[in-house]
Amino acid sequence: MCAKAAAEENRSAPLTPPSSPWRVTAVKPLEDFRLWVEFQDGTAGTVDMDAFVHASDAGVFAALADPQRFVQVFVDYGVVTWPGEIDLAPDAMHREIQASGQWVVT
Repeated sequence: MCAKAAAEENRSAPLTPPSSPWRVTAVKPLEDFRLWVEFQDGTAGTVDMDAFVHASDAGVFAALADPQRFVQVFVDYGVVTWPGEIDLAPDAMHREIQASGQWVVT
């Protein structure tokens, strides 16, 4: 078998995250360090991170207190993410938004 044929036979399928209702499909930054998020199952609501990113114990999330950094939010494999590998747990976010329409991160 030639090398070209072997390489063509070993192509992997594209990486697709598993289907879960709590996978985020859209995120939009809002004012005052809040986000609007929508999930795979249609659940949608807001995430309030204002107090969290300004807390003395915010850790890596303190970087998001910079408004220019906060608005760089995007969805990566169903997870709300920022540059620098900062992300939020989508399952906890989904649970709170499904229950009350918002998640206030503390």
